[in-house]
Amino acid sequence: MRSIIRIVVFFGLFLLCLSPSQALKVEITQGQVRPDPIAVTNFYSADTGLSKLGETISGVVSADLERSGLFEAISHAAFIQTEEALSTLLPRFDDWRLIKARFLLCGTIREGGGYEIIIDFRLYDVITGQQMLALSLEGNRLKWRKIAHMVADAIYNRITNEKGFFNTQLVYVETMGARGKNIKKRLMRMDHDGENVEALTDGKDLVLMPRYSPDGKMVAYLGYVNKSAHVHIMDLSTGKESSLGGLEKLLKGFGEMTFAPRFMPDSKSLLMSLVKDGKSAIYHFNLTTKTLTPLTPHRSIDTSPCPSPDGKSIVFTSDIVREGGEQIYVMDNNGGNLRRISFGEGKYSQPVWSPRGDWIAFTKQHKGQFYIGLMKPDGTEERLIASGYLVESPDWAPNGRYLIFTLENRGSGKVSGKGQIMMIDLTGNHQRPIKASPDSADCTWSPLLN
Repeated sequence: MRSIIRIVVFFGLFLLCLSPSQALKVEITQGQVRPDPIAVTNFYSADTGLSKLGETISGVVSADLERSGLFEAISHAAFIQTEEALSTLLPRFDDWRLIKARFLLCGTIREGGGYEIIIDFRLYDVITGQQMLALSLEGNRLKWRKIAHMVADAIYNRITNEKGFFNTQLVYVETMGARGKNIKKRLMRMDHDGENVEALTDGKDLVLMPRYSPDGKMVAYLGYVNKSAHVHIMDLSTGKESSLGGLEKLLKGFGEMTFAPRFMPDSKSLLMSLVKDGKSAIYHFNLTTKTLTPLTPHRSIDTSPCPSPDGKSIVFTSDIVREGGEQIYVMDNNGGNLRRISFGEGKYSQPVWSPRGDWIAFTKQHKGQFYIGLMKPDGTEERLIASGYLVESPDWAPNGRYLIFTLENRGSGKVSGKGQIMMIDLTGNHQRPIKASPDSADCTWSPLLN
């Protein structure tokens, strides 16, 4: 991977001298990235049925790698050496250099025990002619897409020395039917590439702001039940409100409504906003002890709290009266050491701390335009990476190198525009839509799944 503006590359030796055991670490934060050509061959088997499945799996792997923006898959029509030959022989690297492949992924598929299949795959550096990786992954035949995503994660990790993000899921809000007075919204879940879509709620109650727990087992969201809005928690293994839930009942005595939930890193407590007398403050709620602790006073509108990865700090949005305007603030996890970190023009909102702790993403509004931006946790190095009539609700991939957000079109007349989920990398140059429902928004990214 190469960046023409900023790229930090750590070498054990020069790239041409890399051994298979050495890791190449690439960190790209700005500039245009030229994708590396990779040849992904079909996973071969002498069994016709298995070979067909191997071809399908390799297609998903190839699509995953291209989706990262760091790789460009070479057409199979250009291949000179066959998958069958690669199943028993070493690559003829001159053949792969001839078609300008930078990396080569090849392998086989075979039966495992019971209904299992096994993918044996190898990754080569075509320039050096050295093997970079050799692994076997086993899984249920019916969950072949999961196996494909795991292969792609392994390749991404070996080449970039960063964790992958392909074996993940997204939960989002789908608007059902035409928008209007009786608008209906439901929670949906799908793989990161838009496959295996399923409904988590039935649309009878309005739902907003889903947020994955760091352990991937729960989703917190805002639910409107009987005209009352409160935070709910869903156990994703059962699709029901978990034993840790019932927040709408526990919190009714504390304020008018609760919203903007976000899990703490241990998944055992929540941050949220709680409204009293028209003003909202940030609260911490322990899901085990059911203890509710205020972190900011009810003197302004404090919302969108998000903890740092270590849980020691909290970023949030406030229109604190003493300073005016909607800005981003950081405080310690006990509410102390409050400091403002945004000082640019416009209104800032929806800050989200990167899983790596190195960036804070946010939404910005300035002169009628909306933006998705990034800044360091101390407020420095602010830059805008996406814009649109309405862009909002950023959330991070588990490796902290990609973001999802909602892009809403203007619509026409009295008809509201439809929401679309977008994905973008830290450079801001690789933006693409995520396959989802026709009108979708408020997306949250799961951690990397096992």
